Amino acid sequence: MEQTLRGVGVSHGVAIGQVRHMGTAVLEPPATQIPTEDAPREQARAQAAVDAVAADLIARGNLAGGEAQAVLEAQALMAQDPELMADVRRRITVGSSAERGVYDAFAAYRALLAAAGEYLAGRVADLDDVRNRIVARLLGVPMPGVPDSDEPYVLFARDLAPADTALLDPTLVLGFVTEEGGPTSHSAILARAMGVPAVVALPGATDLAEGVVVAVDGSTGDVLVEPTQEKQDQLRRVAAERKAALSASSGPGQTSDGHRVPLLANVGGPADLPAALENGAEGVGLFRTEFLFLDDSAKAPTEEKQIEAYRKVLEAFPEGRVVVRALDAGADKPLDFLTPADEPNPALGVRGLRTLLENPEVMQTQLRALAKAAEGLPVHLEVMAPMVADRVDAKAFADACREAGLQAKFGAMVEIPSAALRARSILHEVEFLSLGTNDLAQYTFAADRQVGALARLQDPWQPALLDLIAFSADAAKAAGKSCGVCGEAAADPMLACVLTGLGVTSLSMGAASIPYVRTALAKYTLAQCKRAAEAARATDTAEEARAAAHQVLSGE
Repeated sequence: MEQTLRGVGVSHGVAIGQVRHMGTAVLEPPATQIPTEDAPREQARAQAAVDAVAADLIARGNLAGGEAQAVLEAQALMAQDPELMADVRRRITVGSSAERGVYDAFAAYRALLAAAGEYLAGRVADLDDVRNRIVARLLGVPMPGVPDSDEPYVLFARDLAPADTALLDPTLVLGFVTEEGGPTSHSAILARAMGVPAVVALPGATDLAEGVVVAVDGSTGDVLVEPTQEKQDQLRRVAAERKAALSASSGPGQTSDGHRVPLLANVGGPADLPAALENGAEGVGLFRTEFLFLDDSAKAPTEEKQIEAYRKVLEAFPEGRVVVRALDAGADKPLDFLTPADEPNPALGVRGLRTLLENPEVMQTQLRALAKAAEGLPVHLEVMAPMVADRVDAKAFADACREAGLQAKFGAMVEIPSAALRARSILHEVEFLSLGTNDLAQYTFAADRQVGALARLQDPWQPALLDLIAFSADAAKAAGKSCGVCGEAAADPMLACVLTGLGVTSLSMGAASIPYVRTALAKYTLAQCKRAAEAARATDTAEEARAAAHQVLSGE
């Protein structure tokens, strides 16, 4: 009997197929005691398994490229964490087997992460995946992961580790559905980059029986269980119509009455450029430079290495706009040479610009590298600071840019409510604002972006979040300056229209989302977008805001 379940749609498209479940997690190894003389051998086994898993993660990243590569390389660093391995060796010394030592050491580290604040708690799923892979190798059992199948299917899981998401075969995996996660989780971001339809935060996803036919709409978040043939045909027609509209879409982003809204791409490095260019990005709205630093968390990349990476991105958009985010280290992106190891709550600690201001030599090296990379190029370079809290922060960053001789516009990211509320003050020091809606939502609602149970509060349609965006856009307009959005909110086509109505001047997103947003904007006038924005802000919940905007834009 047909049944409709509702999750959070995070990657556009429709997938119809049979349910296949993710492989089960590794069983807990037995707590057997080993003789003292066997400890060196078990320690060697543990180290070999860790090194093999790290190498596998790096190899998967090299195959996947782009953002997936950076995520997987971060997981490899997690597997080889020196303190974690020291704990494994200590446990083996007092009698644990290699697999039990790994299991218990990771469990202790997991508890620390879970209690360490929003950001680090969000890395627990990644840590569990690394543990499972190491223990599976030690036990000699198959790795947990994507099921083997000769026929295309829809993948269901409690959550998907980046290592699995990054290498999904889109010819076999028609789409995926998870019980955990949120619209800004790693898996959601990677799904959008791949163009695989996906729904997350679906209660009871893992309870559906293997082999049941489902229809997944990654745009609406609907999952239809045992849809009728008529319904399947209808969904396929809708998907075909969407695809046809996308194919007909080209040119710059603008409303139907010609109001320009540049559509830019979020990139992590040169590997992301082909997709950005293929999808018609008008530039880069968020260049995440921290991925370059994650290659080796023990030391900063040399100035020469930075110049090389930055220049490749700048050269890809001659005459275009490239917005570079200065190093955003700390919290969920710790670097051994920068990040304090003993912060009680890293998400509220020294991260982003705060880290750079405490390590001015790192900031100056990066800013000098950007200045040299841009020499002789006609690109419009803009550089922004992450996690700006107030005018003092903004001035410190602008002064550092001038000191480095950087010929560029200096900007501030609005990721903290204080920055939105005092945007007019901040704009006395910088030339543009860029809204990071993922973190802005997280800090506004005290809701971890990785926790599926809190997806309601991470919904970018929340009226309180729309209010903060409006405050920022109004301040920028009054100052005659720009205010873009580079968070995942920009990737939602209908929300992109609302953001335009709020006064946002550019939208940056994963490259695969650009055609969807371009098509949506072209349907409506600026006046319609403004009315939709007003209607959304007049509501009290994300669901009501979305419905109100839809009613205005659809004319219903």
